[in-house]
Amino acid sequence: MRIEVVSDVICPWCLIGKRHLREALVLLAEEGLDFSVGWRPYQLNPEMPELGISRSMYRAAKFGSAERASALDANVTQAGRMVGLDFRFDRIQRTPNTILAHRLIRLAGPDPDAVVERLFVAYFHEGLDIGDLDIVSAIAIECAIDPTPLSTDEGEAEIRAGDDAARKAGLTGVPSFLLEGYFLFSGAMPADAMASQFRRAHAILAARAA
Repeated sequence: MRIEVVSDVICPWCLIGKRHLREALVLLAEEGLDFSVGWRPYQLNPEMPELGISRSMYRAAKFGSAERASALDANVTQAGRMVGLDFRFDRIQRTPNTILAHRLIRLAGPDPDAVVERLFVAYFHEGLDIGDLDIVSAIAIECAIDPTPLSTDEGEAEIRAGDDAARKAGLTGVPSFLLEGYFLFSGAMPADAMASQFRRAHAILAARAA
């Protein structure tokens, strides 16, 4: 069966959720349950300017003050350490428009995990502007993907449609997880809880198909 993750590559909880998902899949594989994983687009900031904006200004405006934004970053940093992540918010200068990054994920095909991971690392650890064409094209080449389509609008309509579909389906937060197209849960819950959700849903869907 196929798990699909609705996420945005500038969402730190999506990266934390990705780590928990990896652990959950190991637990399930030990029981003989194997899943493929896909990624659906979502934009935390659908109205973000094409070139993005200063992260410090964006965060202060969103959360009311720079102090409040820093406190939230500290909480996320601590949660990330629990799963081996080193969030470097101090390196991030801009909050990008993520359409381009989602288009690269789309170019990666049905198994885009390596590209998703590279984009997360580029943004949260290296502080790169993953809304910049040159940077995203370089990541594409690094992942053995032809970056040429990124210089056009190929895939943009599909990404916007996917984002819109998620909102119309009632999704208001990410990461959100689906199995065979059925919504299961939202949030970066621990691996054992994730495994329990997928195990239960797998059994229900398998029984229906029997």
